[in-house]
Amino acid sequence: MNPPLLHFSPGAFLAPAVDWLNTNLHPLFSAISYMVESVLSGIEAALLFVPPYALIAAVVIIAFFAVSIRTAILAGLCLGFCLIVGFWTASMQTVALVTVAVLISVLIAFPLGVLCSRYKTLAAVVRPILDVMQTVPPWVYLIPAVMIFSLGRVPAIIATIVYGIPPMLRLTTLAFNQVPNEFRELGSAIGADARSVLWKIEIPLAKQTLLVGLNQCILLSLAMVVLAGLVGAGGLGAEVTRGLTRMEMGLGLRAGLAIVAVALLLDRLSRGLLDKTPAPASH
Repeated sequence: MNPPLLHFSPGAFLAPAVDWLNTNLHPLFSAISYMVESVLSGIEAALLFVPPYALIAAVVIIAFFAVSIRTAILAGLCLGFCLIVGFWTASMQTVALVTVAVLISVLIAFPLGVLCSRYKTLAAVVRPILDVMQTVPPWVYLIPAVMIFSLGRVPAIIATIVYGIPPMLRLTTLAFNQVPNEFRELGSAIGADARSVLWKIEIPLAKQTLLVGLNQCILLSLAMVVLAGLVGAGGLGAEVTRGLTRMEMGLGLRAGLAIVAVALLLDRLSRGLLDKTPAPASH
């Protein structure tokens, strides 16, 4: 006689929990949705209010004076490509979505990474959580997000943030762990407080690794753009989804290349602007 099979269904516990959250915390979720939608709509309106050629010229000029001529040329080519292929509005929607998601991811991951570099017990607790966040398919945690916030940009933002936090947090922790202790001791010896040591010594020395974390956060956030299109967030992800459902290779290819152009634009601009801060001498 075969022993009875034991089945464990997480959904049997999660579904009542989601129902309870919807019933008791609906005003909170509505406030979060309203705030996220307001910020996204504001950024999109600002980007789309300016005529495309004027915005391209402004970005090129800013990149030329703030970064380099190569970055300015690349920015002009990326934005020009998005305009030429007919995805200007969708590209600006994607830029707004990724910008908000990356900002929230960095605001969460950076301080946590600093704390993890200070307290090894916290790092040991956070590490398995990050492993789960990076390995669980996004649909798994996107389902309760859609159940709570409905279809749209809010669950897409949540999925993007969950994917963007781990690389930024891991590399922030690594960056501060690699800062030599003698620099911290030197700062304390000359009377600098902990905040001054962090901003004037540790962050400049950890800058290169932090930029790698930011780069990974941006790229992973853009990788979630297609998923965002599947849940009704619009942007270039919606165009990729439309090309897939209609089996239109040209539409999907143009939208995919536009996503690459947006990725190059955000990565080079962010890296160039942040890389202008000089690091302290190591001798």
